[in-house]
Amino acid sequence: MALSPMMVFVALYLLTSIIAGDFYKVPITVAFMLSSAYAIAMSGGLPIAKRIEHYSRGAATSNLMLMLWIFVLAGAFANSAKDMGAVDATVAMALHLLPDNMLLPGLFITACFISFSIGTSVGTIAALSPIALGLAQSTGASLPLLVAVVVGGSFFGDNLSFISDTTIVATSTQQCKLSDKFRVNLFIVIPAALLILVLYFFLGTSLHAPTTTGDVHYLKFLPYLLVLILAIMGMNIMAVLMAGLFLNGVVGMADGSFDFYGWLGSMGTGISNMGELIIITMMAGGMLEIIRVNGGIEYLISKLTRRVHGKRGAELSIAALVSLTDICTANNTVSILAVGGISKEIGDRYGIDNRKCASILDTFSCVMQGLLPYGAQVLMAAGLVQLNPMKIVPHLYYPMALGLVALLSILFRYPKKYS
Repeated sequence: MALSPMMVFVALYLLTSIIAGDFYKVPITVAFMLSSAYAIAMSGGLPIAKRIEHYSRGAATSNLMLMLWIFVLAGAFANSAKDMGAVDATVAMALHLLPDNMLLPGLFITACFISFSIGTSVGTIAALSPIALGLAQSTGASLPLLVAVVVGGSFFGDNLSFISDTTIVATSTQQCKLSDKFRVNLFIVIPAALLILVLYFFLGTSLHAPTTTGDVHYLKFLPYLLVLILAIMGMNIMAVLMAGLFLNGVVGMADGSFDFYGWLGSMGTGISNMGELIIITMMAGGMLEIIRVNGGIEYLISKLTRRVHGKRGAELSIAALVSLTDICTANNTVSILAVGGISKEIGDRYGIDNRKCASILDTFSCVMQGLLPYGAQVLMAAGLVQLNPMKIVPHLYYPMALGLVALLSILFRYPKKYS
């Protein structure tokens, strides 16, 4: 009974979406609002004011509020960088550096590079899918394959970038530094990426990339480079994003992309764009606190781990939990939010390193999201090139390879330092 609010959420979001035939017909904020209202209503034995107090406490924990402030800064940084022309400059620079005789590996590296820089798979797909379409038309290459290369590479950054929603949520729920989780992820991501690069090299030996690209504005890439360097150095992520915001303003005003008020307006739009994610985060935190107070989390952990006798089994249970949640929600950020607290308790109980736990959450959510034909990323890519999503899925080699390496890292206790 304590877990029933989660079931109500899944029913409201998953079943109604299936009935409607559209996973974006039902606003996820509404699904969380109604399931939160149900959670407060079914939590008997306490006055209504006390139940709302429990809900509000869960929606405003210190870790969750820190996550929200990072979302605010990340939204302001990402949008002001985009309006300043950083995304277009990054795409042009990547294509300029693209080897002529290595179309598939080059396109994959470009998608990885851009997604890691801008921290979003959706933004990378929006920028590169039209380019994939143009390359397919000019070279005769398979369009589903080229689009899958872009989608796969976009999840490289979604999983690894310091300003990615999934990275922020995973590290916040597991209470570890972004730079520490980044180091763990490198051991898993790099082997998968290298494996796929080799595959693309052999698949694309007869294809050639375009020899001409637009003008490259290297100066506009500087904010991304600054954020990357400072984050790797271990600086506080909020200070990193503030430095990036300042540089966005300096570069944007210096080259005339916007004036001072345009810079402020761009930041404001970016903050507003994070509104839905902030609301979802708070409602998920409140609902999970109600479930915890009623004993639901303890019950779920006992059921999930009843056959678990060590770290390997505990890590597998966390991977399965976030993967199943992503299948139900078709949103990797929301899936980490939904099970982050439960995963933290499982990790603490079995002595799993917080950094490894954050890596598992982020990686498996991205793997599952990258393979869902009804996920936002695949649907967007398919829509931009007028292609059936199911034609893209069989070519999504990078998410498949990443899932395999991530599973092997659990089974063989790799990397040893964090296992």
